Amino acid sequence: MSAIPTMAFNLRSSKFRHVYGVPAKKNQCYECINITKNAHDSNFCTVNPKFVAVVTECAGGGSFLVLPIEKTGRQEINVPKVTGHKGVVLDVKWNPFNDNIIASCSEDCTVKLWFIPDGGLRSNLNDWIMDLHGHERRVASLEWHPTAENILLSAGFDYKIIVWNVGKGEVVNEIECHTDTIYSMSFNRTGSLLATTCKDKKIRIIEPRTGEVCKEGLGHQGSKSTKVVFMGDHGKLLTTGFSRMSERQLAIWDQNDLSKPLKLDIIDSSSGILIPHYDYDTNIVYIAGKGDGNIRYYELVNSAPYIHYLSEYKSSAPQRGLGTMPKRGLDVMRCEVTRFYKLHIVKGIVEPIAMVVPRKSEQFQSDIFPDTAGTLPAISADEWAQGIDKAPNLMSLKVGGQKKTHKPQVYRPGENPLDSRNLSNMKFKFVQEETKGADYSEKSSASSTNVVRKNLENRKRMEESRGGETEDISDGRLPKRKTVDMDNIADIPESELRKAYFEQLEEIRFLMDQVSLKDRRIQQLEDELKTR
Repeated sequence: MSAIPTMAFNLRSSKFRHVYGVPAKKNQCYECINITKNAHDSNFCTVNPKFVAVVTECAGGGSFLVLPIEKTGRQEINVPKVTGHKGVVLDVKWNPFNDNIIASCSEDCTVKLWFIPDGGLRSNLNDWIMDLHGHERRVASLEWHPTAENILLSAGFDYKIIVWNVGKGEVVNEIECHTDTIYSMSFNRTGSLLATTCKDKKIRIIEPRTGEVCKEGLGHQGSKSTKVVFMGDHGKLLTTGFSRMSERQLAIWDQNDLSKPLKLDIIDSSSGILIPHYDYDTNIVYIAGKGDGNIRYYELVNSAPYIHYLSEYKSSAPQRGLGTMPKRGLDVMRCEVTRFYKLHIVKGIVEPIAMVVPRKSEQFQSDIFPDTAGTLPAISADEWAQGIDKAPNLMSLKVGGQKKTHKPQVYRPGENPLDSRNLSNMKFKFVQEETKGADYSEKSSASSTNVVRKNLENRKRMEESRGGETEDISDGRLPKRKTVDMDNIADIPESELRKAYFEQLEEIRFLMDQVSLKDRRIQQLEDELKTR
């Protein structure tokens, strides 16, 4: 009897072969949000360890919602929004070095910067801290510099990219090499080069300080939008787009030779635009299609074939966009390597999705959590404009790195608004304080009971600071407030009515928080009973 031949299987070893997605439970989602229905190809969502911001639908002008990251559950119908734009908001991005500053761009041809106080908004915000005018048509997308402070790029439908120094409100450079609509832009690791894709089907690598086109090549040949990201320090680019036959494609390019791709793969024949999200620390790229319910993820390597398919997170609910949490906001003890905030198309829900590496040990896993980009800029805006490039300042995730971010305080008009290095001429002082919105280092050990007690104590202090009457609220009861005489409402000053209105809003928020905390406690007790 002849021997049965054996087959040799060459399985590639990878720490991320079994990464899987974990959707959040209902009480950890953000519900009742009127998410924008705009067909623009941005993500409409941006996240940091303090806040989640979502572009919302509105009848006139433009607005977006900013919620504290811990304020999950059902949202009020009249929740405060940022409402200063006169046209529809097309993109929003948080400052990487300041968790309280967010930039927005709109169809009103402006870029605006906003300060969001810790704890979120108490009323609609229409008072910006910087209003940047320079585009002649609507502004489509924004991109912060990864290492230089206060450098912001905006791309408009006037075929221009404007490089702003937002600390001074000045234009550093205008890049006018594009001949059609700019689809996307991406900085390399140090911010010395900028990659763009355009409706003219070309990929360009540009020196952003001078506007010089370093390399140029023909990209995807389809008529729909294409996206590009730098692959870290690999010297390569990743693009997504469409073929002439409307097949969705993924391509890898050498940044020194854009004449042809190193690798070109067909993904499928769906119609939604593919948006890549690259994780520098793990070399994983997540690709999500607008209108899709799934997220594909690949591992990138330096040698051929350059990209390896890992797996796919599947869901029946289509997505309008994804926000990505910075690494310092992740739960590293859970081995969470990425967290997305998914905007549902059909329902007004923002759903967190954690991408987790399965590990049995509860210790810190240094092999999957290397030092990551921190909260301090490596160089100033002026140093970058003079030609200096530096790698990002890194922080360790093992001890949570720096739990502090730059936070501006109240300013005096006529002073420099955002430059944290010039302390004598500041409109805002960037101070080092404990971050209240999130714990970057470890899981909180406080129980739900302690959280309830803390909220009640804070409520009592707030009422006492107002001079209002208070009761002992240790039993969870609301403090007394002054009532409004409805029979003589016409004689009551408008200021008093407004004060009573906001007091009622606060009471409603307080009650909703208590209901949410009790629901969580009930769920915890049910889980404990199931495990016994």
